[in-house]
This record gives sequence, C-alpha cells and structure tokens, in this order.
Amino acid sequence: MWRGILLLLPLSVSTAAADARPRQINPIPFAHEPCSVLDNRPCTPSYCSPLEPGPCIPEFDYPYGQNLQLTIQSVPSEADRAKYQKPDHDLDTIGDLFAELRSCWSPPPPSDNARAGMQMAVRFSFNKAGGLIGPPRLTYATAGVPAETRTTYLNAINSSLNACLPLKLTGGLGGALAGRPIAIRYVDNRELGK
Repeated sequence: MWRGILLLLPLSVSTAAADARPRQINPIPFAHEPCSVLDNRPCTPSYCSPLEPGPCIPEFDYPYGQNLQLTIQSVPSEADRAKYQKPDHDLDTIGDLFAELRSCWSPPPPSDNARAGMQMAVRFSFNKAGGLIGPPRLTYATAGVPAETRTTYLNAINSSLNACLPLKLTGGLGGALAGRPIAIRYVDNRELGK
C-alpha cells in the first residue's frame, strides 16, 4: 500500500505544479496554435494528415471584423483606380459595397473652404434595405481646421452618401450588413491652390 502511495505522490505533485503555471491565452483571434483533444484552451482547428510531419496549421484569410473600415481618397492612385469604379450589379460582397461608397464620394469644390490634406472620419450603419439608420457621426477631423471647413466637408460627405442611397443590396448582404457600424476616413489628397 505504501508503495502505491509513494508512486501517486510524485504524479500528484507534478500535476499540481503544471496547473499552478499561468496559462497563456493568445489574444489574437485565430492564433496559430494547433488543437488537442486534451487542451482546455482556445486554439486553431486543424486538419492533419499522417503523411505530414508535425502539427498542421490551416492558413486562411482573416474575416472582416465587426467594424467595417474604409479609406476613401479624393484622387485615387493608379493602382487603386479599379476599386473606385461603381459596380454595375446589385451589391453582393463587402468589396462591392466599398467600391460603391468610393464611387459616391465627391469632395467639395476648391472654392468652398476646401483644404489640401484634410481628413475626416465618420461612422454610420445601413439598414437591410440599403438606407442609413441615422446620420453619419463625425469621429475625426484634422486638427487645427476651422469650423467652417469641417462643416463644408461634413456636408459634402452627407450629400455624397445621400446621392447613392438607397444602396441596391442583395438579401444576403443586406441581412449581414444591417446595423453593423461602418467607419469611413475621407482624405482630400488633391493639390489645391495651383
């Protein structure tokens, strides 16, 4: 009997020592840690083959988060020109939505308090039918800009969005998009004053 107790004592001490160590949880979603049936922690599901050595870690694109973020420039670069073309069909993907929003933007004319390098960010949500749930909320404006310039750009943002509404969303995208916040940063990168 003492022999059994002496054998179980080191095993229980090693188990207690292993449990005393703090568990490291990777805060990054889809962290590349293979799963085990015996693990009690978050991990990445994987598929392994007996022909491959080591743990198999899947590689896949990260999904869009709850916050959909987009940057719209007044003058897109040559590489991004295709992203600013209005889709000729109902919007079915996030990429279609972003292209539609980019094509809607029309910055204020240079004579109306426009400022080179002006940046402004707004946040809003769409309903299932493709309309705005509420007016866009200003979340950022370039520091040191007069109130008239901010008002001019906010009016340009509102009129650009209203000109495109309601968006023609498919049922799937409309249901997935309804109520989700969208943050758009508008950058006026035109060369004004020349």
